[in-house]
Amino acid sequence: MLLKKYGIRTFIAFTHDFIAIGLAWWLAYLFRFNFEIPADSVQLLLEMLPWLVLVQGVFFLWLGLYRGLWRYASLPDLKRIFVAVMSGSLTELLLLWLFGLLTKIPGAVVVLVPLLLMLIMGGSRLIYRAWKERRLYGLESNEAKLVLIIGAGSTAVNLVKALTGSREWHVVGMLDDDSRKLGTRLQGIRVLGRIDELPHWVHTLNVEHVIIATPSVSRQIHRKALEMCSEIDVKAMTVPSYADLISGKSMVTNIREIQLDDLLGRAPVVLDDDGLHGLLTGKVILVTGAGGSIGSELCRQLAAFEPDRIVFLELNEFALYSIQEEFMPRFPTMKMSFVIGDVKDRARMTQLFSQFHPVVVFHAAAYKHVPLMEEENAYQALLNNVLGTYVLAQVAISFAVEKFVLISTDKAVNPVSVMGASKRLAEMVCQALQQSIAAKHNQPGRNNQSRPTCFVMVRFGNVLGSTGSVIPKFREQIAKGGPITITHPEMTRYFMSIPEAAQLVLQAALMGGTNGGGEIFVLDMGDPVKIVDLANDLIHLSGLGEDDIRIVFSGLRPGEKLHEELLSASENTLPTPHQKLRIAQARQVDEQWLSDMTAWLNKISVLSDQEVRDQLVNWVPEYDSKEWNGK
Repeated sequence: MLLKKYGIRTFIAFTHDFIAIGLAWWLAYLFRFNFEIPADSVQLLLEMLPWLVLVQGVFFLWLGLYRGLWRYASLPDLKRIFVAVMSGSLTELLLLWLFGLLTKIPGAVVVLVPLLLMLIMGGSRLIYRAWKERRLYGLESNEAKLVLIIGAGSTAVNLVKALTGSREWHVVGMLDDDSRKLGTRLQGIRVLGRIDELPHWVHTLNVEHVIIATPSVSRQIHRKALEMCSEIDVKAMTVPSYADLISGKSMVTNIREIQLDDLLGRAPVVLDDDGLHGLLTGKVILVTGAGGSIGSELCRQLAAFEPDRIVFLELNEFALYSIQEEFMPRFPTMKMSFVIGDVKDRARMTQLFSQFHPVVVFHAAAYKHVPLMEEENAYQALLNNVLGTYVLAQVAISFAVEKFVLISTDKAVNPVSVMGASKRLAEMVCQALQQSIAAKHNQPGRNNQSRPTCFVMVRFGNVLGSTGSVIPKFREQIAKGGPITITHPEMTRYFMSIPEAAQLVLQAALMGGTNGGGEIFVLDMGDPVKIVDLANDLIHLSGLGEDDIRIVFSGLRPGEKLHEELLSASENTLPTPHQKLRIAQARQVDEQWLSDMTAWLNKISVLSDQEVRDQLVNWVPEYDSKEWNGK
């Protein structure tokens, strides 16, 4: 019955401890009488021993000495042995006193028994563990870290298989919420329990590392596991993303620390590789803002499609130098040009297009920091984001660029900031240029052999870790010991990773033009994330808790929204063949509007911040500069 209930390993351990009880008493008498035990003492010991073993064994079972495995014996196990032995010994003494036998037992024996019993039981376990880990008597050293794996799916099983024999990691168990897997063994490793039992098993097995091997599950499960690891002070690791695993970019054994991207839990992007090769392979590609977060990632993604040349256009000298230092050794055979230039400088843009003749242009250069552009720099935001887009687009048209892709933002929807309004205005410039191209291209008698420029706009929310974004700021505040400053406790934002954003920009570039061009693609940003939750995630990722780093609320800043939108109330979307891309049916503008707007831009001189806000309303009717502060 005991064997069936507890298993063969537990039965062997229980038997060992019963024998240890008898051995401890026998050794105590031997030591007391100098290895010559009197006959009457032997007789008394033999009569008492069954009852002594029974009493002590009850405490062993009751106090959970057999929940762990000997091969993972640790300090908590020794503590349990101490409590069980002392509790049993005191009970034995009480019973012996009640039956009038205590006076017949030498005092030295009473003292020696618990000490010997703890030594035998604890020593056996530690010797067994040392033998299993090949540490005994100076044999081969194995400094592998004991680790629990969260997950028991195919990724976790492959990880266990790959780590077999590893000198760095030693898997002691798996946790999974699938009730069908509980208690089973996968690749020889037992599924010990559910994920919420993590603190118990970490304590029981003396584990200091946890590997989350569930790359395709929701961010809630990753966040839950991370919070538990933070609370019990164990190191949380994870495997590469599902996308990297299926693409072969990473192997399951490339264990790494958890990044904020992992907590988004977003499904991998499926790209039309054949179509993108047709658009990009062997072509000259120009990327503006190539030293920025999105621009640089676009260049990394573009390199995989083997373009004829990538032209890195950047105004910031240090950013251009940094991207050159990264790309030159990384892609030694690819043709690359690193050029400094301002997109508002028509002469410089004309020179570059004349020299390189790009076929596809990705326009990522923009001033994007909302509060910074709202005060003191509103006019510069207008010039850079609107006039710069217009100048670059006109030059692209004159050189028959096939695709012109504008990187826009969710802040262009019902904008309340100068930055958002300027990006919406840039969208409208591209829309108007597309209409103008279409009208000229369709004129009777016109030679339409040349392919007109197709404008594509891609609108998405925040990307994790981009320059000037909230994530680097939070990390800096955590490094200083806090506090983390957040403008409002209810503030939410849409987030995606930088690689995902870049991939979807490429996919949108391919799909643009199927409806005549001028489409505004809206990326599926998933559910909005509370900034407070994001801050707490970063605190946990830093190995700290909410008690270590305070969060304070400073109030909304000029130009900020409480909640961002991807569509305005007047906009609907059309589906596309790609599940993560939709087309926004935004308000259209015509060629006359473009003529009037550019005449205004060319006519004005330097404007104050308030003058910029006042005049933007004439060109972007949905712009409301007063909404940010709740008015």
